[in-house]
Amino acid sequence: MAAPAPRKILVTSALPYANGSLHLGHLLEQVQTDIWVRFQKSRGHHCLYICADDAHGTAIMLTAEKLGISPEQQIENIQQEHMRDSAGFLIGFDNFHTTHSEENRVWSETIYQRVKDNGHIAARAITQAFDPEKQLFLADRFIKGSCPRCKTEDQYGDNCEACGATYSPMDLIDPVSVISGAKPIEKESMHFFFKLPEFAGMLTAWLASDTLQPQVANKLREWTEAGLQEWDISRDAPYFGFEIPGEPGKYFYVWLDAPIGYIASFQNYCDRTGHPFDEYWQPGGDTELYHFIGKDIINFHGLFWPAMLQSAGLRAPSAIFAHGFLTVNGTKMSKSRGTFIKASTYLAHLDAQYLRYYFAAKLSSSVDDIDLNLDDFVQRVNSDVVGKVVNIASRCAGFLRNKFDNTLSAKCAEQSLVESFIASGEAIAELYEEREFNKAIREIIALADRANQYIDEKKPWALAKQAGSEQEVHDVCSVGINLFRVLMTYLKPVLPAMAEKSETYLQCSLDWTALQAPLAAHALDTFQPLMTRIDPKQVTAMVEASKETQPAAAVPDSGRDKPAPGAATADTIDFNDFARIDLRIAEIVAAEHVEGADKLLRLTLDLGEGAARKQVFSGIKSAYQPQDLVGKLTVMVANLAPRKMRFGVSEGMVLAAGPGDTELFLLEPDAGAKPGMQVK
Repeated sequence: MAAPAPRKILVTSALPYANGSLHLGHLLEQVQTDIWVRFQKSRGHHCLYICADDAHGTAIMLTAEKLGISPEQQIENIQQEHMRDSAGFLIGFDNFHTTHSEENRVWSETIYQRVKDNGHIAARAITQAFDPEKQLFLADRFIKGSCPRCKTEDQYGDNCEACGATYSPMDLIDPVSVISGAKPIEKESMHFFFKLPEFAGMLTAWLASDTLQPQVANKLREWTEAGLQEWDISRDAPYFGFEIPGEPGKYFYVWLDAPIGYIASFQNYCDRTGHPFDEYWQPGGDTELYHFIGKDIINFHGLFWPAMLQSAGLRAPSAIFAHGFLTVNGTKMSKSRGTFIKASTYLAHLDAQYLRYYFAAKLSSSVDDIDLNLDDFVQRVNSDVVGKVVNIASRCAGFLRNKFDNTLSAKCAEQSLVESFIASGEAIAELYEEREFNKAIREIIALADRANQYIDEKKPWALAKQAGSEQEVHDVCSVGINLFRVLMTYLKPVLPAMAEKSETYLQCSLDWTALQAPLAAHALDTFQPLMTRIDPKQVTAMVEASKETQPAAAVPDSGRDKPAPGAATADTIDFNDFARIDLRIAEIVAAEHVEGADKLLRLTLDLGEGAARKQVFSGIKSAYQPQDLVGKLTVMVANLAPRKMRFGVSEGMVLAAGPGDTELFLLEPDAGAKPGMQVK
C-alpha cells in the first residue's frame, strides 16, 4: 500500500508588535508554533512557518519621534532585534517579513477594494477624543486620568486597573493626553467601516464548525448573539501606515493590515523561492492553513478575518489555535519582581532549550494560562532532560567508545523492546498533532524511565568487570543507544539543538520517517555532552537582571490594543480600607443579557426584608446563562458607590473567582445563609 501523499501546510503565529522587545510571553506562542511545525516536517509533510513584524500604528510613530528617528528606522531596528531573539530560541521561520512592505500595501489595497466593490464598506462621521496640541485623535490607551468610580489616579481611558471599572475616555476625572499632557476635546471625523453584521450567517456556521477550539467558539458566540457591530477600519492622519486609496488623510487601521501581513509574508517567500502562492490562499485547494494566536486577539482572527477573507474571495483558515497567557510563579509578569523577562535577558543567562522543554511540558490544546514556576522549571529540566534522557546516552557511550570501537552490536539483543518504543511513536505523533504537547512529553519521559530501568537491571558497569561478559555489555549498551535514538526522534521538535548534536553522535537522521528498525553494526561518532544541568544561580541572576525600578515610558508598548498581559498587580491596602467593605449575602432574583455588551449580565439582587433591591452589571456572561442564576445566593459588595454605565446604573458588585474570562465561579455561601446577612 502506497504511503499517503505529504500534506501541504502553511502555518503562522501572531505578528509581534514592532514597538518593543520580545518577552517570554511572545516566546510561548512562537515555541508552541515552532514545535508543531518541526513535528510536521519530521513526519515528512511540506510545512512552512511564516511570520512578520506588525509595524504600523500611532505608538510606533510616537516612539520614533521620541527617539529622534524615522518610523522606518524604528521598525527596522526592532525587526532585527526580534529576528535575533527568535533565532536565539531556535524558532525556525521559513520567512519573517514586515507589514510595512510593498507586498502588504498591495494586498491591503486589493482586499479593501474587493470588499468595497462587494458593498461591504460603509462611511459615516464619528466623534472621538482629540489632542488639540498634538493635533491627532487619541485611542483610549493614549488618555489617562482618575477613575470615575474609585478615583484611582493614572488610569487609562478604557478601564481601571485598580477596581476593574470600564468607561469611555471622556468619563475620566481630569483626563489628559499621554502624549502631550493636554486636555482632550471631542472632534468629529469621517471613518470607514467593514459591514461585519452582513456576515452573521456565515460566522454562525463558522463558529459551529471544528475550526475553533470549543472555548473560543463559545466566547465568540457572545458577539454574534449580542448582534455584530460594524468594524471601524480607518484612522486619521497623522498615522504610520498605509493611506486608504482615494481617501487623503485616512489610513488603514493597523488591525486591518496586520493579518493581511500573513498573506504578504508568504508572497515575499514565494517571490524569493519560486514556491507556488495561489494554491495556499484560493478556495477549494488541498492545502492547509493554520494560525497560532493568543486568546486576547481571538475576535480579530475568529470574526473579522474570516469575514473579510470571504468578501475578498480568499480561503478561510483550516483552524485557529489559541493559547492562554503566560504567568510567572503564579502571577502576572512584573517588572518590579523581575518576572517580566525579555527574550534577550533570558538568553544571556540560560539555554533556550530549557524553556522550550518546559513550555512543551505545560502546553495543551486548551486556552488555559501557562505558569512558569521557576523552581519547578529547574527541577523538571534537570530531572527529565538531563537526569533521564541524556543519562541514557552518557551511560552507554563510554563503554562503546572504550571497548567496542564506537560501533553497535551486529544484532539488536532486545528487538522487541526497541520495536515497542518505535511503535509508541504513532500515539505520540497523534498527541503532537492535536497540540497536546504536555501529554506527549509525559509519554516520552515514561519511555525514558523504561530505558533507564532496563540499563539499571542489566548493570553494564558490573558486567564489564566479569570475564566473558564483553558481548553482553556490548549488547546492553547498543540497546540503550537505540532506545535513546527513538526518544530523541520524538524530542527533536522540542529540543532541536540537542537533536542535532545527537544526530552527529548517532550518525543518522532523527526523523519519524526514518524510524523503521533498530540500528545494528552501526558506527557512532565521538560522544559529546548534550546538555548540562540548570544552576539555580543562573535563574536568580536572570530575575535580578529583569528587575526594573525606573518609571515606565510615556508611550505605551502597544498601540493596537492593551499592553501585553503581565502587568504588575495593584498596590496593597491596609486593614482599615478593607474594613470599610460591606460584604452581604444576596439572592439573584432576576438575570438577563445586556444588549450590546460582550461580557455583562444584568442582575437584580435581593438583600433581604426591608432592603431595596439592587441592580448590578457583572462580567460573568461567558460562564453563566441568565436562567441558571435565578434563585442562587451569592456575595456582593453592598456599599459600593453606584456607577453610571452606558447600559444603566450598577449599584454594587458580585464576587467571582476563576483562572480566566471563560472560567468563572460566583462565590456562594454555605447552606443556611440568608439574604442580607453580613459576611464576617
